[in-house]
Amino acid sequence: MTDSADPPSSTPEETRRRTPGGGVRPSTEAIEPDAPDAFGLVQAWWGDGKGKTTASLGMAFRAAGHGYRVHVLQFLKGGADSVESVRGEYNAIASVPGISYENTGHYGWHGLLDGSDEDEHLAKARGALDRSREVLAGAAEVDLTAPLDPDADPEAGVHMLVLDEVLYAVEQGLIDESDVLDLVDSKPANLELVLTGGHAEPTYLLEAADLVTEVRKVKHPFDEGVRARKGTEY
Repeated sequence: MTDSADPPSSTPEETRRRTPGGGVRPSTEAIEPDAPDAFGLVQAWWGDGKGKTTASLGMAFRAAGHGYRVHVLQFLKGGADSVESVRGEYNAIASVPGISYENTGHYGWHGLLDGSDEDEHLAKARGALDRSREVLAGAAEVDLTAPLDPDADPEAGVHMLVLDEVLYAVEQGLIDESDVLDLVDSKPANLELVLTGGHAEPTYLLEAADLVTEVRKVKHPFDEGVRARKGTEY
């Protein structure tokens, strides 16, 4: 006798047809402006391993590939002696519609005694925070359930905002934990907010964020003296 709660038997093909993919293999199509159905979460990516920015950029490109408007705002990455000025990710962003970036950092790294101006790091971080508020305020004024102009300025509305290294700015004491929580509180309901950076766990975000991922280092070539490599780190 079959329990009435048991699902009816079906073939693997029938089961696949009931999934979001409908049993259809991955494919490509031309990018046209569109709007996400299920955006609106807060993500935090932290840890001492390589891959926080890489993961967030991967999501940014994925979203842009569906026609969603994406902006990447980078704290603290104003250049360094260990990397060239031309960044592979910036070149790629420039070639994809609907995704944009801006770099708000001061040259060098705060706290590393590399000769860069510590006060300027602070000023740039505060400026990046103000710019984050501006972009979020703009998103709050538009319908994020509708397609957005892929060529418009980010303050005219975005579906996804990536604040790269914002958590590191908190860790370095350049902005406060409360500043980040205020950004989360001001986020429009349908905007996906992605926060990255830092080696210390952002415990202040555990309740506010929907996704928290630790990127843990097991082994890193930097420890053996290998410097940033073109195509992997920049």
